[in-house]
Amino acid sequence: MTTRTRKFWGWGVEEADLSDAERRELARRMEQRFRLSGLEPTAPPRIAEVTLRPPRVKPPAALAKLCTDAPLERAGHTYGKAFQDLVRAYARDFAPAPDWVAFPRTEADVSALLDWCGSERIAAIPYGGGSSVVRGVEADVGERYAGAVSIDMQRFDQVLEVDATSRAAHIQAGIYGPALEAALKPHGLTLRHYPQSFEFSTLGGWIATRGGGHYATLYTHIDDFVESVRMVTPTGTLESFRLPGSGAGPSPDRLFIGSEGALGIVTAAWMRLQHRPQFRANASVTFPDFIQAAEAVRAIAQAGLYPANVRILDETEALNNGVADGTVSVMVLGFESADHPLDAWMARALELCRDHGGSVPQAAGTTDDPAVTRSGQAGAWRDAFIRMPYFRDALVGLGFVSETFETAITWERFPAFHAEVLAETKRVVERVCGQGSVSCRFTHAYPDGPAPYYSITAPGRKGSQLEMMAEIKAAASETLIRLGGTITHHHAVGRYHRPWYDRQMPDGFRRALAAVKQELDPAGVLNPGVLVDPR
Repeated sequence: MTTRTRKFWGWGVEEADLSDAERRELARRMEQRFRLSGLEPTAPPRIAEVTLRPPRVKPPAALAKLCTDAPLERAGHTYGKAFQDLVRAYARDFAPAPDWVAFPRTEADVSALLDWCGSERIAAIPYGGGSSVVRGVEADVGERYAGAVSIDMQRFDQVLEVDATSRAAHIQAGIYGPALEAALKPHGLTLRHYPQSFEFSTLGGWIATRGGGHYATLYTHIDDFVESVRMVTPTGTLESFRLPGSGAGPSPDRLFIGSEGALGIVTAAWMRLQHRPQFRANASVTFPDFIQAAEAVRAIAQAGLYPANVRILDETEALNNGVADGTVSVMVLGFESADHPLDAWMARALELCRDHGGSVPQAAGTTDDPAVTRSGQAGAWRDAFIRMPYFRDALVGLGFVSETFETAITWERFPAFHAEVLAETKRVVERVCGQGSVSCRFTHAYPDGPAPYYSITAPGRKGSQLEMMAEIKAAASETLIRLGGTITHHHAVGRYHRPWYDRQMPDGFRRALAAVKQELDPAGVLNPGVLVDPR
């Protein structure tokens, strides 16, 4: 079997990380692109170089078998995968490490761990796959707590039941994306929720963070697939009715989904499934500029065609990912179905692209050959998308500021919104870093607006990267909120987005959420600092 070792300090597995030759080539490319010289990569940390403080608390004997203080586990559960996490990891700074990592096997174990944390004033940090980019799994809880325990749900890893008639499955929350799909495949079914973190994230993590997935339209968030949720809280276990829909008051599911571990720990869910796709149609369309491409996306989104993929990359984004030469914007367009050929859907979408100045391929018919869907510009984008986080890790090691932020806005406001967000972000990047690149793509699109996703790449100064990015992040976030965009479309809130999420929330809702937190987590031990502060 192929050895796969999770990186304790960054994205993915050691075996898929960039080689020394790839790091040198990346440094050469960055020197050429930004007219730099002498870029030297910082070596990734080794666990022997990491110093962790001794655990401040000790689990009771009944829980000792569930807990470990092994340095590799504590270090691996210290951070998520945000830019600032990587900077601190490269600096060998693992100060926020949890005191213990717990691996419960049953809901009774979860309850017992929460009882211990509540009675001893220990922060309990729910942990799925650790792919958070918003500091959602970090035990940065201050001195109000006696210690911190990371509660890793990886042993809740089973598909418990498949209901083929209703196309649904009862699935434990700690199962990772690839294992989930492998378990559903013999039934001819799929959840088909593919976030970029798919390989290294869990169902419970997707639900807790309201994760966005593969579908660019229609089924954009995990919410669309949730039939019911079961969650363990410090005051008891909650489970919503399993129903196709309900008008019975405010939905419990909507309270659980997106709660980010601040109200309870998701242990299982009934999820809506689909038959595995048999028909696919894909095309890449180029546009003279990004706004024309956006207008084409709007037309497609409002036509009710519901493509699985309708992402656009601006000129810089297309160049950065090897999809085009930097003179055109690119739309990656795709349809899929388990039931019928898609030629009519693709033909209408391409017609709309032509209406908005797009240059379309000669032929883009239905195919059942996966090799076809992975070729050309669409294939180049897919390959770059999957490998992108590994390159981001290496860029940070070269001293770069490399970060993303995403939002959503209605169509009538988008052109002016985009122009101002781009201009303000470029201005502050140039002021802080001297130079840099800011690019944009659409990740999802709705009939009433898009979800723009901005990427920043700029030369930084080792030792000052955190402060540099903090200034850029604050300016970009202030611009989003001032112009009426959301602070996050699918990356979640965590500790990173809290200042702006607090301003986005209506005041009455903030008080109501605090009351719910008090009722379900009276000791205030669940993921402190995320979403809402304990009273």
